Amino acid sequence: MLNATKFGLAGGIGWGVCIFLTTLLSVWTGYGRAFLEMLSSLYPWFGITVGGAFLGLIEGFIDGFACLFVLAWLYNRLSRQRPTA
Repeated sequence: MLNATKFGLAGGIGWGVCIFLTTLLSVWTGYGRAFLEMLSSLYPWFGITVGGAFLGLIEGFIDGFACLFVLAWLYNRLSRQRPTA
C-alpha cells in the first residue's frame, strides 16, 4: 500500500525542482525555451524569468503533488478491491 501523502510530496518536489532548474538554465543559456513556453500556457503565473522560476517551482509542486497523490490514492483504492482466491 502506498502512502499517498509521501508519494505526492516526492512528485511535487521533483516536478517543482525540474521546472525551477530548467527555467534558470533557459534564462542563462536559452536551452529548453520551447518546452518552457509550452509550460507557460499551462501554468498561468509562470514565465521564463528568474522570478518565474520561483513561481514555476510553486506551481510545479502543487501540480506534481496533486497528480501523484491522486494516483497513489487510486492505486490503494483499486488494489483493495482485488478478488482473493
